[in-house]
Amino acid sequence: MDHEKVSVPLVLGLYRIVVGFLFACHGAATLFDILGGPHGQAPATGQWPGWWAAVIQLTGGLLVALGAGTRPAALICSGSMAYAYFVQHQPHALFPIENGGEPAAQFCWAFLLITALGPGRWSLTALLHNGAHPRLPVPRRGEVSDLSSG
Repeated sequence: MDHEKVSVPLVLGLYRIVVGFLFACHGAATLFDILGGPHGQAPATGQWPGWWAAVIQLTGGLLVALGAGTRPAALICSGSMAYAYFVQHQPHALFPIENGGEPAAQFCWAFLLITALGPGRWSLTALLHNGAHPRLPVPRRGEVSDLSSG
């Protein structure tokens, strides 16, 4: 058994699930005052950008965690964190360690990676397509596949 063929898709799937779940928790905390509540004052319904950011966090995080519509959801999540970093954090100092923007920067890059790699085998998309990525061929037994197919 080739451990890389098993471990890479599993680790990438777990990574996607954990990142999506953590992001969804931020949105749920802001929208529903749970899990410790929002960081700062809760935004009013429809208030830009706080309420919309929380909606993106909750829905995008859940979609990414489930592996449904992963690439578009992850791209929107990544973009929202880039916006948060450059608008809310970067004006205060150049580096994330100085301006409190580490979570925004980390989520931005994490979701960009998920956008590039896709949902993988351990996703709702793969389950609905009989375990295969819908746009990539399923490798035959003994073939070596690249990361994008898993």
